[in-house]
Amino acid sequence: MSHRRTTPKVFGRAKALHRNMTPAEIKLWARLRAHRLGDIHFRNQHAIGPYIVDFCAPRRKLVIELDGSQHLEQTGYDEERTKYLESQGYTVIRFWNNDVMNNLEGVILAILDVLEKR
Repeated sequence: MSHRRTTPKVFGRAKALHRNMTPAEIKLWARLRAHRLGDIHFRNQHAIGPYIVDFCAPRRKLVIELDGSQHLEQTGYDEERTKYLESQGYTVIRFWNNDVMNNLEGVILAILDVLEKR
């Protein structure tokens, strides 16, 4: 099967990540899925070019990334990834896993604030 936005290899990896989401991803996905955040459709583990993003609202061109401690050592990679996604017209917002686990309502309000400005 051909996918216009990515390669079959990346698409297959996205499917695997979908089946093995982190606790923070599961918690946020429970609030984003099935249009639970208004009329906004989100996808999780969504492939865009060579990257797989944690959450994406394709029609609103919004990417939400959740970062764990491993991201402290990969800031260069994250910056490169964000630049690519922004070059494709996406706005990228990042949250620490800890924020999702301990302040989900604050994360949701921040997402809504960004969506309101788009």
